[in-house]
Amino acid sequence: MLVTRALGFRRGQHPVVSGVDVDVAAGEVVGIVGPNGSGKTTLMRLLYGSLAPSEGEIRINGRPTDSYRRSELARMLSVVVQEPGTENPISVADLVMLGRLPYRTGREENEAIVVDALRRVGMLKAATTDFTHLSGGERQRVLIARALAQQARIMILDEPTNHLDIHFQHEAMHLVRAVVGDDGDGVGTGRDRAAIVVLHDLNLAARYCDRVYVLHDGVVAAHGRPSEVLVPEVLEPVYNIRVRVGEVDGAPSLVFSRR
Repeated sequence: MLVTRALGFRRGQHPVVSGVDVDVAAGEVVGIVGPNGSGKTTLMRLLYGSLAPSEGEIRINGRPTDSYRRSELARMLSVVVQEPGTENPISVADLVMLGRLPYRTGREENEAIVVDALRRVGMLKAATTDFTHLSGGERQRVLIARALAQQARIMILDEPTNHLDIHFQHEAMHLVRAVVGDDGDGVGTGRDRAAIVVLHDLNLAARYCDRVYVLHDGVVAAHGRPSEVLVPEVLEPVYNIRVRVGEVDGAPSLVFSRR
């Protein structure tokens, strides 16, 4: 679905990300992990078009992203960023309704989709609440609802579990998995969707991601299944911390300590 080749971005002469090759297939949740300053957010901004690459290319379904019309791209990509970029008064329902802008569908259909998206993130009771009055965690859930309402084929989420308590961290990631593997209940249309997720919590990446890319100093240090890359020999030099790996419910479980 989405492919990058030799993707790079520079600020002046300084490379922020360099030579990044990413492959995301339909039905996958792909995690992007790495320490602060490794280039995760820059990579996300390149993928959803907030930054223009200094080098390399991004393709969706075989087409360069710059060949899509804006409305086409909005039906292909939905984005959940860390900061919503608005402090203007707007109701929760109206904010989620913005996800329907790429579509020429009727009001009743749009409202039903918004209600379903808010229900899925547990924020339906707050539909008439001013978004700016919400807590950080509540805002994050509403932004995820907006992405759900957009019904794009690829969801790009930059730290979607930020500000969420432990329960809703797992609920959010479970929801992402459900949308990607949806059986046609109105949000997805089978396994024709994918998600790219930046995560700080490596245990969430281990449990919910099909594959993981580890960034370090702007390059891909490793990529593969969580059991292949979330291992001491990869993580210890990247994070400068001691790592022990066990298994809980079939997924890797990581414990960290100072070296």
